[in-house]
Order: sequence, then structure tokens, then C-alpha cells
Amino acid sequence: MAFNIGDSGPGESPLSEINIVPFVDVMLVLLIITMITAPFLEQGVNVDLPKADGQSLRKEVVQDEPVVIFVTKSGNIRIGKNPVLKEELPKKLSRLFKDRKTKEVFVRADKEVPYGYVAQVMAIVQASGIDRVGLVTQND
Repeated sequence: MAFNIGDSGPGESPLSEINIVPFVDVMLVLLIITMITAPFLEQGVNVDLPKADGQSLRKEVVQDEPVVIFVTKSGNIRIGKNPVLKEELPKKLSRLFKDRKTKEVFVRADKEVPYGYVAQVMAIVQASGIDRVGLVTQND
């Protein structure tokens, strides 16, 4: 980069150019790093997932406050603060959502609850006619 600041004669303007060669070099290095690391990011883990029947979720605007179902590590189920048996869950949910426009339930399960049990609870909730079922997790 060259600058002629004080002694420019008539018709001469200061010379200033941006050198883009280092910028292009950095971009090419980043492109190569991305191309090398991308295949490693697409790995998966093979697991034997439990099977459960349920409806697909639809995206809607939520107007009512959602209901939270708690599943404790001992396998007990609560809707809010009220304990519920697993067999009574569909009846209680249909009664609870009788007058609501949006049917949304959040499931909060203890991390030590088996995945299959949580999937069964979610399947019961969806079979009860609930449109949206979500899992609540903790962010660290």
C-alpha cells in the first residue's frame, strides 16, 4: 500500500489500494477446514428405540397456558400437583382439555426414568387427543 499525501502535484491523486490476497488466503483455508471436518459431523449412534403409537404434531399459536405432566423416577405421574395413575391419564386429560382451544402438554420426566416409560406416557397423551406434546429439559 502506498500513500502520497503531501506532495501530490496537479492532476495527481493519493494512491490507496486494498490488498485482498491475505483475505482470499484466509477464506480458502477456512473452506478447506470446513470441507475436511464436515464428514465427521454427520455421525450417528445406533440405538434400539421403543415403539409407541401417536399422532404427528401440528404447529399452532398457543393461547392457553400449557399443562405440565411430571414423571418421577419412581414412575409416579402427576398433572400439575395432582397425582394420577397411568390408566386414568386419558380420562383426566380429556376432562382437563374439554373447553380449551389449543391442546398442549409438556412432559417433565426425571433423567433416571427409562426412555420407554416416558415414550408410553407421551403416546397415551397423544392418543387422548392432545395436539402438541413437548419434553421439558434443563439447560446448563
